[in-house]
Amino acid sequence: MVTIRLHNTKTKRKEEFTPLDASNVRMYVCGPTVYDRAHLGNARPVVVFDVLFRLLRHVYGADCVTYARNFTDVDDKINAKAAATGRPIREITDETIGWYHADMDALGALRPTFEPRATDHIGGMIAMIAGLIASGHAYEAAGHVLFEVRSYYPDYGKLSGRSVDDMIAGARVEVAPYKRDPLDFVLWKPSEGDTPGWESPWGHGRPGWHIECSAMSLDLLGPSFDIHGGGIDLQFPHHENEIAQSRCAHPEADFARVWMHNEMVQVEGRKMSKSLGNFFTVRDLLQQGVPGEVIRFVMLGTHYSKPMDWTDEKCVSSEFRLHGFIDLIEMYGDLNAARHVAPHDAILHALADDLNTHAALEVLSKMNGSGDAAQLAAQLVFLGLYSWDGLDQKVCALRTAKKLAQSKVAYLEQVRATAKATKSFAELDRLKQELDMAGFSVRMSAVDILIVPQLDFDSAKLERIVWDNP
Repeated sequence: MVTIRLHNTKTKRKEEFTPLDASNVRMYVCGPTVYDRAHLGNARPVVVFDVLFRLLRHVYGADCVTYARNFTDVDDKINAKAAATGRPIREITDETIGWYHADMDALGALRPTFEPRATDHIGGMIAMIAGLIASGHAYEAAGHVLFEVRSYYPDYGKLSGRSVDDMIAGARVEVAPYKRDPLDFVLWKPSEGDTPGWESPWGHGRPGWHIECSAMSLDLLGPSFDIHGGGIDLQFPHHENEIAQSRCAHPEADFARVWMHNEMVQVEGRKMSKSLGNFFTVRDLLQQGVPGEVIRFVMLGTHYSKPMDWTDEKCVSSEFRLHGFIDLIEMYGDLNAARHVAPHDAILHALADDLNTHAALEVLSKMNGSGDAAQLAAQLVFLGLYSWDGLDQKVCALRTAKKLAQSKVAYLEQVRATAKATKSFAELDRLKQELDMAGFSVRMSAVDILIVPQLDFDSAKLERIVWDNP
């Protein structure tokens, strides 16, 4: 069996991964708040932990891995959008979840085993909050219920490595007169007017953000599970608060044993932000014609623990590399045989070494011979760059384009011969220009002509070219 080693944020070191139960490996990843399209930064943890999900399924068996990623569908941003648009909250969240699925599917991400919605687990949140009050870790004040952070001191802050004084000085904490301590955070808050709410022992209200993940992971994975993942921006305060409330609710349990955090996304070396004009969603890229596999390939090129810089150069380079892979598979590959090819040892060892996806992609780049084509196809699917059906469609499209291009060579040779004889090259130049616009390059030598599909080839445009211009 492959030995997996993962960097554990909690212990600050890379450790050999040993699941609590090899027949039920459990992972929880914080998902999106569903009020708008997912931006590129939202997509990075999806891709990172999808790769880990695939690795765990290969090592332990597809039926032995449980992966939960939540949807936060109760939030002030959602409420604000509903108020601004006059649309029902459920309509907004359903639509946004549909967008999210479509965009993440385009990036080759497998659907998690469970995708819980926070609003389906309100009862579990209320029960956990009540238990925290009973055990002295939470208190009611001014219609709110708050977690008393110092009741978990000195363990609070160990995940992020922050002292309490540092957290008070620099944290995103809400200062309110009803708090006993500035670090105390909301577990339950009152709802008024049209704001969504549920009946509870503390009045009509709604949960705070942090309690959601604790309740959902408890319900789906139990009080102790193997891996908790998310973006580095969630490390504090969200994940720190999750640990505190979950460990206090179930002091006999470990909660998450391994914590993993992906770094942030930059664009051309700068932080992605609307104010800088470099903010875009996954859907923006897809609609601009950037294929989902290219977005995924760019992301896999950087280790998850380092900032990922999205650049136009990387995008173009990745698209060329993927086109080269498809070209090799079309020439030499047998996709039926490839379906039975196991993941390559070098790729497995790269991923098992704390998800070294950059090293895994370098293995792909070394597969450039006819004997590698089936192996290459299998690895592209294993890494989630293509599904088998998607790969088959790519290969078939390229094969069709090559056959169509080959059928035009004889006519192009005739046009060239006429041009040489008459010293009139207008028709030859016209055809070369239209072929280029259709994504086909023309390569001429003294003895032959080749018409070669490029990465942006369009067979329909090729067929629309007028080949017998009078």
